[in-house]
Amino acid sequence: MNVVFAGTPEFAQVALEALIAAGHAVPLVLTQPDRPAGRGMKLHPSPVKASALAHGIPVAQPRSLRLDGKFPDDAVAARAQLEAARPDVMVVAAYGLILPQWVLDLPARGCLNIHASLLPRWRGAAPIHRAIEAGDPQTGITIMQMDAGLDTGDMLLEATEVIAPDDRTATLHDRLAALGGRLVVDALARLGELVRTPQPAAGVTYAHKIEKAEAEIDWTQPAAVIERRIRAFDPFPGASGQLAGETVKLWAADASDGQGAPGTVLAVSPDGLTVACGDGSLRVTELQRPGGKRLPARQFLQSAGDLVGQVFAPRSA
Repeated sequence: MNVVFAGTPEFAQVALEALIAAGHAVPLVLTQPDRPAGRGMKLHPSPVKASALAHGIPVAQPRSLRLDGKFPDDAVAARAQLEAARPDVMVVAAYGLILPQWVLDLPARGCLNIHASLLPRWRGAAPIHRAIEAGDPQTGITIMQMDAGLDTGDMLLEATEVIAPDDRTATLHDRLAALGGRLVVDALARLGELVRTPQPAAGVTYAHKIEKAEAEIDWTQPAAVIERRIRAFDPFPGASGQLAGETVKLWAADASDGQGAPGTVLAVSPDGLTVACGDGSLRVTELQRPGGKRLPARQFLQSAGDLVGQVFAPRSA
């Protein structure tokens, strides 16, 4: 097939590489504009753009696809490129722009989306994070025929992935990205025979975008809830707390027994820092100081002094 691809981060890059490896012609890739990153804040291409250029595929980076929006010139140029590409289908994965109706109607066989959840649960921007945060036992990939709604289109294929007790967003992301690549290749191979299944009205949840403000730990919550949030926010934004006047990031922890005033350091050992929560306690096993590296608790504590009895500051309003 002639497949136009739209995507931006590593999750989408895996799918693009799978489509190319399967032999599909990709005449055009759409991705977000280059963004500043790193200490020098230099512009960096998205992972999808890097892959497209490596394969010699033309790239379009419109700031918007709305012909009546803030950047109409971008949309007009993108429309000309899409029409020239004559796609049989468009595959979309974590693109980051809303597709207006003219885009949805342009490919002969419509637009397919690779979504990292079992729809209708966790529609929206951060389905992997929110599934871990909620304690879901499983998630998966849904291949969806796109419509004008937010992840509301008919389902074509889905596959389930178990969420392990120690999964972080980083580890689950990589498995789901690989699964998404395999599943979209399968969907394109069987596109003529797949049955479109409307999403059920029951069970709809929304995976709202992760905000940096969510990183700060609320120690009045149960230990099990905090432990899931630590895993869900790895690698971004990283769970954090204020201890002894500095922001400490917490990267790994286990829920454990122990009671005390929420945020109080109950015990310290080479295996971890035990902190009281609203229900139970949390044994923190991997931490990071500002400007430092992630360290196992044993190394972190070597220069931390006596922390027993100290208190993580309450979460700011």
